Amino acid sequence: MKIRKGLKDSFGYALAGIIYALKTQRNMRIHFIAALAVLLFSSFFNLSKFELLALFFAIVFVIFAEMINTAIESTVDILTDEYHPKAEIAKNVAAGAVLIAVFNSIVVGVLVFLKKINEICFGSIFIVTQSNLHFIFIVIIALFLIAILLIAFYISK
Repeated sequence: MKIRKGLKDSFGYALAGIIYALKTQRNMRIHFIAALAVLLFSSFFNLSKFELLALFFAIVFVIFAEMINTAIESTVDILTDEYHPKAEIAKNVAAGAVLIAVFNSIVVGVLVFLKKINEICFGSIFIVTQSNLHFIFIVIIALFLIAILLIAFYISK
Protein backbone atom coordinates (compact mmCIF):
# COMPACT_ATOMS: atom_id res chain seq x y z
CA MET A 1 0.00 0.00 0.00
CA LYS A 2 1.33 3.41 -1.00
CA ILE A 3 1.71 6.08 1.63
CA ARG A 4 0.15 9.29 0.45
CA LYS A 5 2.63 12.14 0.37
CA GLY A 6 1.73 15.68 1.27
CA LEU A 7 2.04 18.77 -0.85
CA LYS A 8 5.13 19.81 1.10
CA ASP A 9 6.81 16.50 0.21
CA SER A 10 5.90 16.93 -3.47
CA PHE A 11 7.49 20.37 -3.59
CA GLY A 12 10.54 19.01 -1.77
CA TYR A 13 10.98 16.25 -4.37
CA ALA A 14 10.55 18.74 -7.20
CA LEU A 15 13.14 21.07 -5.68
CA ALA A 16 15.50 18.12 -5.16
CA GLY A 17 15.15 17.32 -8.87
CA ILE A 18 15.99 20.86 -9.90
CA ILE A 19 18.99 20.94 -7.54
CA TYR A 20 20.19 17.55 -8.83
CA ALA A 21 19.99 18.76 -12.43
CA LEU A 22 21.89 21.94 -11.58
CA LYS A 23 24.59 20.08 -9.65
CA THR A 24 25.15 17.28 -12.16
CA GLN A 25 24.33 18.70 -15.59
CA ARG A 26 26.75 21.20 -17.10
CA ASN A 27 24.24 22.26 -19.75
CA MET A 28 21.61 22.95 -17.10
CA ARG A 29 24.01 25.35 -15.40
CA ILE A 30 24.71 26.99 -18.77
CA HIS A 31 20.96 27.39 -19.40
CA PHE A 32 20.43 28.93 -15.96
CA ILE A 33 23.31 31.38 -16.45
CA ALA A 34 22.00 32.30 -19.91
CA ALA A 35 18.50 32.77 -18.46
CA LEU A 36 19.83 35.07 -15.75
CA ALA A 37 21.82 37.03 -18.33
CA VAL A 38 18.75 37.45 -20.54
CA LEU A 39 16.62 38.55 -17.60
CA LEU A 40 19.26 41.07 -16.49
CA PHE A 41 19.70 42.27 -20.08
CA SER A 42 15.93 42.66 -20.45
CA SER A 43 15.81 44.99 -17.46
CA PHE A 44 17.60 47.64 -19.55
CA PHE A 45 14.72 47.74 -22.04
CA ASN A 46 11.14 48.80 -21.70
CA LEU A 47 9.66 45.42 -22.61
CA SER A 48 5.94 44.91 -22.91
CA LYS A 49 4.15 42.30 -20.85
CA PHE A 50 3.87 40.14 -23.97
CA GLU A 51 7.61 40.39 -24.66
CA LEU A 52 8.43 39.46 -21.06
CA LEU A 53 5.99 36.57 -21.26
CA ALA A 54 7.58 35.34 -24.50
CA LEU A 55 11.05 35.47 -22.91
CA PHE A 56 9.80 33.71 -19.80
CA PHE A 57 8.18 30.89 -21.78
CA ALA A 58 11.29 30.47 -23.95
CA ILE A 59 13.50 30.24 -20.85
CA VAL A 60 11.17 27.80 -19.08
CA PHE A 61 10.88 25.68 -22.25
CA VAL A 62 14.67 25.24 -22.43
CA ILE A 63 15.01 24.39 -18.74
CA PHE A 64 12.04 22.01 -18.94
CA ALA A 65 13.52 20.26 -21.99
CA GLU A 66 16.91 19.92 -20.27
CA MET A 67 15.28 18.39 -17.18
CA ILE A 68 13.29 15.91 -19.31
CA ASN A 69 16.53 15.09 -21.15
CA THR A 70 18.25 14.42 -17.81
CA ALA A 71 15.37 12.21 -16.64
CA ILE A 72 15.43 10.20 -19.89
CA GLU A 73 19.21 9.79 -19.75
CA SER A 74 19.04 8.62 -16.12
CA THR A 75 16.23 6.18 -16.90
CA VAL A 76 18.12 4.73 -19.86
CA ASP A 77 21.25 4.39 -17.71
CA ILE A 78 19.24 2.42 -15.12
CA LEU A 79 17.89 0.06 -17.77
CA THR A 80 21.16 -0.85 -19.45
CA ASP A 81 24.86 -0.78 -18.65
CA GLU A 82 25.84 -1.85 -22.15
CA TYR A 83 25.56 -0.01 -25.43
CA HIS A 84 22.21 -0.47 -27.11
CA PRO A 85 21.13 1.31 -30.31
CA LYS A 86 17.67 2.07 -28.90
CA ALA A 87 19.22 3.56 -25.76
CA GLU A 88 21.29 5.79 -28.02
CA ILE A 89 18.16 6.80 -29.95
CA ALA A 90 16.32 7.72 -26.73
CA LYS A 91 19.21 9.84 -25.52
CA ASN A 92 19.74 11.50 -28.91
CA VAL A 93 16.06 12.33 -29.36
CA ALA A 94 15.92 13.84 -25.87
CA ALA A 95 19.03 15.91 -26.63
CA GLY A 96 17.44 16.95 -29.93
CA ALA A 97 14.41 18.23 -28.02
CA VAL A 98 16.72 20.44 -25.97
CA LEU A 99 18.37 21.73 -29.15
CA ILE A 100 14.97 22.65 -30.61
CA ALA A 101 14.03 24.44 -27.37
CA VAL A 102 17.31 26.38 -27.43
CA PHE A 103 16.80 27.32 -31.08
CA ASN A 104 13.29 28.51 -30.22
CA SER A 105 14.65 30.65 -27.38
CA ILE A 106 17.20 32.24 -29.71
CA VAL A 107 14.45 33.14 -32.19
CA VAL A 108 12.31 34.59 -29.38
CA GLY A 109 15.27 36.57 -28.06
CA VAL A 110 16.08 37.98 -31.48
CA LEU A 111 12.44 38.90 -32.10
CA VAL A 112 12.16 40.62 -28.72
CA PHE A 113 15.50 42.43 -28.66
CA LEU A 114 16.43 43.15 -32.30
CA LYS A 115 14.17 46.17 -32.78
CA LYS A 116 14.99 47.56 -29.34
CA ILE A 117 18.73 47.18 -29.86
CA ASN A 118 18.42 48.77 -33.29
CA GLU A 119 16.55 51.73 -31.79
CA ILE A 120 19.40 52.22 -29.33
CA CYS A 121 22.12 51.81 -31.95
CA PHE A 122 20.40 54.23 -34.40
CA GLY A 123 20.63 52.05 -37.45
CA SER A 124 23.79 50.05 -36.84
CA ILE A 125 21.89 47.00 -37.99
CA PHE A 126 20.74 48.79 -41.15
CA ILE A 127 20.62 45.78 -43.46
CA VAL A 128 18.44 43.72 -41.14
CA THR A 129 15.98 46.53 -40.50
CA GLN A 130 15.60 47.20 -44.21
CA SER A 131 14.74 43.56 -44.82
CA ASN A 132 11.51 41.79 -44.12
CA LEU A 133 12.04 40.18 -40.68
CA HIS A 134 9.68 37.35 -41.49
CA PHE A 135 11.73 36.50 -44.55
CA ILE A 136 14.99 36.59 -42.57
CA PHE A 137 13.66 34.23 -39.91
CA ILE A 138 12.20 31.88 -42.51
CA VAL A 139 15.62 31.74 -44.17
CA ILE A 140 17.37 31.15 -40.81
CA ILE A 141 14.95 28.37 -39.87
CA ALA A 142 15.20 26.82 -43.35
CA LEU A 143 19.01 26.85 -43.18
CA PHE A 144 18.90 25.28 -39.72
CA LEU A 145 16.59 22.51 -40.95
CA ILE A 146 18.71 21.93 -44.06
CA ALA A 147 21.83 21.69 -41.87
CA ILE A 148 20.13 19.11 -39.64
CA LEU A 149 18.99 17.11 -42.69
CA LEU A 150 22.48 17.20 -44.23
CA ILE A 151 24.10 16.15 -40.98
CA ALA A 152 21.57 13.33 -40.58
CA PHE A 153 22.14 12.22 -44.19
CA TYR A 154 25.93 12.18 -43.95
CA ILE A 155 26.05 10.55 -40.52
CA SER A 156 23.82 7.71 -41.70
CA LYS A 157 26.31 6.78 -44.45
